[in-house]
Amino acid sequence: MSLTHIGGVISAQYNGLNYPVTTVEYLVVAGGGGGGYSSAGGGGAGGALTATGYAITLGSSITVTIGAGGAGATGNGTGTSGSNSVFGSITSTGGGGGGSGSTNGLSGGSGGGGGYGANGGAGTSGQGSTGGNGTNSLYTGGGGGGAGSVGLNGNSTSGNAGNSGTGLVSSITGSPIQYAGGGGGGCNSSQLVGLGASGGGNGNNNGLNGFTAIANTGSGGGGGGAIGGGANGNGGAGGSGIVVIRYPSYLSQATSTTGSPTYYQAGGYNVYVFYASGTITF
Repeated sequence: MSLTHIGGVISAQYNGLNYPVTTVEYLVVAGGGGGGYSSAGGGGAGGALTATGYAITLGSSITVTIGAGGAGATGNGTGTSGSNSVFGSITSTGGGGGGSGSTNGLSGGSGGGGGYGANGGAGTSGQGSTGGNGTNSLYTGGGGGGAGSVGLNGNSTSGNAGNSGTGLVSSITGSPIQYAGGGGGGCNSSQLVGLGASGGGNGNNNGLNGFTAIANTGSGGGGGGAIGGGANGNGGAGGSGIVVIRYPSYLSQATSTTGSPTYYQAGGYNVYVFYASGTITF
């Protein structure tokens, strides 16, 4: 087999024929959920799916959808769940919003943490984990679930909020990057806030807003804090999702893309990173 460079496209030749792309590896992470309002649960991470051997039909356009992160809650209710991310037939589920006050976290790719005295939402099997429970004895929220582990419960003795579940570390881009961590829970007064993981937002206290998750990580937003008889903090927004596709660099590059994905070669692979929705055709 010999390598040929023609018109900016690197391809392989075997018996004089170009060697086409037949399968690719993918990472599909959905948008993370927003955190809840006032001693609230952290948002759950967007579902994360990764695998090799996804079959390609040459000449067919493949849809790529990047899920938006959910908005943080600004009043009683829950944070908004994140939106799904899609690569062809692969769909990752948006993360569940964190519970506000005494409301439960929502189910999703990973579940949102429960508000004080409420339960965390369920995760989706194979994509993420359950959110932690809150406690009403000292007004603490649970941590949002992550792709790697469940969100932690609020502590009814110390009044500290629950930390989030851990995310997923992937090297599909050529370097190890963390994705799909939950948001930390919020709590009352000066108790310790819940910490977000893998780009997830920390919760807050003293009536302050929860922190926003990092964009294109699919992580959850932090839960808002409260202060007795005083202010209530809003939830932080969840992070948008991401889709990454790679396959050996001796194979032909994509014939067309939309959505302006970032393309480069690293570690012997062609890599396409979608930060916004689009299409790809091989």
